[in-house]
Amino acid sequence: MDSKQVLQALQYAKALSKKRKFEQSIEMVLNFKGIDFKKAESRIDLDVRLPHATGRQAAVKSLVFVKDPNFAEEIKGKATRIIMDADIPALKKKDVDMFIRDYNVFLAEGASILAVAKHLGQQLAPKGRMPKPIQPSVASLEQALRSVSTYTKITNKKGKFMPVIHAVVGKESFKENEVAENIMEIYNAVVNAIPAKEGGIKSVYVKLTMGKPIKVGEKYAPEQSQNAQAMMKGGNA
Repeated sequence: MDSKQVLQALQYAKALSKKRKFEQSIEMVLNFKGIDFKKAESRIDLDVRLPHATGRQAAVKSLVFVKDPNFAEEIKGKATRIIMDADIPALKKKDVDMFIRDYNVFLAEGASILAVAKHLGQQLAPKGRMPKPIQPSVASLEQALRSVSTYTKITNKKGKFMPVIHAVVGKESFKENEVAENIMEIYNAVVNAIPAKEGGIKSVYVKLTMGKPIKVGEKYAPEQSQNAQAMMKGGNA
C-alpha cells in the first residue's frame, strides 16, 4: 500500500459520500489474515504518534522521571505520574510492565536518563518507551506534552480481538494529503507490530462516518459497496 493509493481511495470516499449537517470523520479499517489473535503476543494495542491531528486524539498519559525535587514539585498536576530518580533502582519488572501498559508518553529530566537506561532500558527500549529528555522546567515539560498530543490508540481489543481495526484519521475538511499521511503512519506501525508484516494485512478501507467504505488499491465500482459494508461488520472482506 502506498500514499498514492490512499489518496485515491480518500477522494472516492469523499466524492461518494452525501453531504451531512455535521462534519464527518474519516475512518480507516484494517482487516487481517493468518493471525491468531487468541495469542497474547499477536494482539494489537499500540499508541501511534501521528504527523497530524485527527480531531479525536487519545488522552495523553505521561510518566516523567525526575531528579530535582523542586522540579518534581513544580510539575505536580501537569504530569500524570512522577517517579524520582532515587526510586528507579527499586522498580520491579512488574512495575515497568505496568508503566508500559498505562502510560503513552515517557519523559525524563536529563539528569535521570542514565538511571533509566541502566535499570529500565532492557524493558523500555524494545517497546519504544525510552523517555525523551527534557530540561527541568515547566515550559520544557509543557512543550514536550504539546508535541505528543497527536498520539492515537490503535487496538483490536474491542470485540474479543477480532481480526479488524477501526481508527479515526481525520475530518472531511482536513487536507487529503495530511489524512493520507496519518493513514500511512498507522498502517506502517501496525505492519511493524505483527509477525507477518504486510503479509498479515488482508485489506484496508477508508470511509466517512456515514459513507461507503472504499478499498485502498482498487478502483471503485458500485457493486463493491455491498461487500465493503459487510466487511465493516466483521472483517471478512
